[in-house]
Amino acid sequence: MEINQITETIIGCAIEVHKYLGPGLLESAYEECLVFELRDKGLKTERQVAVPVVYRDIKLDCGYRIDILVEDAVVIELKTVDGFNPVHEAQILTYMKFASKKTGLLINFNVTILKNGIKRYRY
Repeated sequence: MEINQITETIIGCAIEVHKYLGPGLLESAYEECLVFELRDKGLKTERQVAVPVVYRDIKLDCGYRIDILVEDAVVIELKTVDGFNPVHEAQILTYMKFASKKTGLLINFNVTILKNGIKRYRY
């Protein structure tokens, strides 16, 4: 599956979850439901993938985790916040860099219309 098809499928699944649950729940609830939807569509999906911090060519386990990794290619960072701020963008870009992934989706479920809570990144 091509990367654009993967991201389209992810966004479609996220919209389905948001339609069903609406805004206002904890991030963990959206994560659980989104993973269910993605796997139901046949996508390889991993939760809470460890991301080591690389410092001076040394990998350090500092407890950072990618919320969802799809098809070993797309980093998904979930939020339930009033709005994105620069630290959210920095977080997903850092995860993408340290995990050597070129595509990421930042998804905020705490919005009325989900398309207003999705940002796509290419590294």
